[in-house]
Amino acid sequence: MTGDLFSSESVTRGHPDKLCDTVSDAIVDACIAVDPNARVAVETCVKGKQDLGLIVLAGEVSLNGPAPDYEAVAREAALNVGYDSHDIGMDAGSSKWTEVQVHITTQSSNIAQGVNKDGLSQGAGDQGLMFGYACTETEAFEELKGRYFPLAAALSQRLTRRLTTVREQNILPWARPDGKSQVTVEYDEKGQISKVHTVIIAIQHDKALKDQFDGSEEAELAHVRSEIETHVVKHVIPSTLLEQGYKLVVNGTGRFADPGGPYADAGLTGRKIIVDTYGGMGRHGGGAFSGKDPSKVDRSAAYAARWAAKHVVAAGVADRCEIQLAYVIGVAEPVSVRVETFGTSEVPERTIAERVKSAFDFRPGAIARDLDLLKPIYSQTAAGGHFGRLPGQDGTFPWETLEEARLAQLR
Repeated sequence: MTGDLFSSESVTRGHPDKLCDTVSDAIVDACIAVDPNARVAVETCVKGKQDLGLIVLAGEVSLNGPAPDYEAVAREAALNVGYDSHDIGMDAGSSKWTEVQVHITTQSSNIAQGVNKDGLSQGAGDQGLMFGYACTETEAFEELKGRYFPLAAALSQRLTRRLTTVREQNILPWARPDGKSQVTVEYDEKGQISKVHTVIIAIQHDKALKDQFDGSEEAELAHVRSEIETHVVKHVIPSTLLEQGYKLVVNGTGRFADPGGPYADAGLTGRKIIVDTYGGMGRHGGGAFSGKDPSKVDRSAAYAARWAAKHVVAAGVADRCEIQLAYVIGVAEPVSVRVETFGTSEVPERTIAERVKSAFDFRPGAIARDLDLLKPIYSQTAAGGHFGRLPGQDGTFPWETLEEARLAQLR
C-alpha cells in the first residue's frame, strides 16, 4: 500500500439494502425477546412502486413461545428508518401504499438435530469460514482511538451515521433516509496514512428543495454540497486529515431528489457484507450477518474472530491481524484457527495462533456465552458497521470490548 490510495464505502440506514438488513434484524430481536434460543434465518426484499410498495419476508424461524407479528415488526422497523411517506420511497405504515408478504416456515429438522444441543456442545449452524480483522490505523487520531480499525472504513461509517443524525435531528431538514459515503485515504512513502484524498457523499433530498433557489438545480447542488461539508464531513473527519486539501463529491449525478430509497432501487438482505465489515481491507468469508440468530456462525464466529483479532493488535503483538475460523455444520469445535499478521509481528504466527486458541473459546455456545449474544441486541448492528464502533458511543457491541486477562494471555 506504500504511496498508494485505498477506498472504503458505507451506506445509511435508509439505503434499500440496509433497510432490509434492519427489518431482518428487527425480526431476530423480536424472536430472541420471546425465546433467547430461537433459531432465526430471515431475509427481506423491498421495492417501492408508483402504485404499491412491497416488503417480502422469507426464511425459517423456530422458537418456544408465540411467534411475533412479523408484518407489524417489519412495518415498525421501516418506519423507524424514516420511510413514512410514499413520496420519499415507501410508506411502511400504510397497508394502502405498502404490502407486506410473509413467507416464514420452521427450521429444517435435519439442521436442528445438529445445532439444538445444550450449552457448549451446541454445533455450528452451518459450515463456512469467517474472518476477523484489526489494525492500528485509527490509533493515530484521538477521535478514533480504541477502534483498531482500517481508517477508510472507520471514516466512511462515521459519515453515514452522521447523515442519519443530521436528518433525524432536523439539522438538515431536506435530507431523506437514503444515502452513501465513500472515503479514499492516501499513504505516504513509509506506508503511513498522510491525508484523506477524496470524500464522496450521496444523499437523497426533498424534491422541493430547488424551489428555494428559483428552480436552479445548480444552486440547489451547491447548497447541498456546502451543508454536507459543514455539518457532516468536517464534523466527523479529523481536521488533520483534511488540512492538506481533499476532493469532495456530493451527489455526483447532479441531483438525488425524492423519491429515492426502495422506489429508486430494490433492496435485499445481505448485499452489503463488505460495508458491514472492514471496507475491503480484511477478507470476508461470504456469509451475511443480518437476519441470523447467534447459532449461525456466519454471524457469531465473525464477531468472535474480530474480538480476538482486536485483542491481538491491542496487546501490541502485531500492527495488523487477521483471524480465520472454519466450521462444520453440527460440530462445535472449529475445523481450523489461522492467524495472519502480514509481517507486522516479531512473534511467529503459529505461536500467536496457539495463544489465541488458549485465550478464546470459538465453540458457538461459548461465543454466545462470552459475548452475551442471547439478547435482542441486533437491530443496532444493522447499519453503520458491525465492527470498529466503541461500546457506549456507537452502540453496545460486546465484541468490541477489550479484557485485560485476555490481553495478558496474548502478550
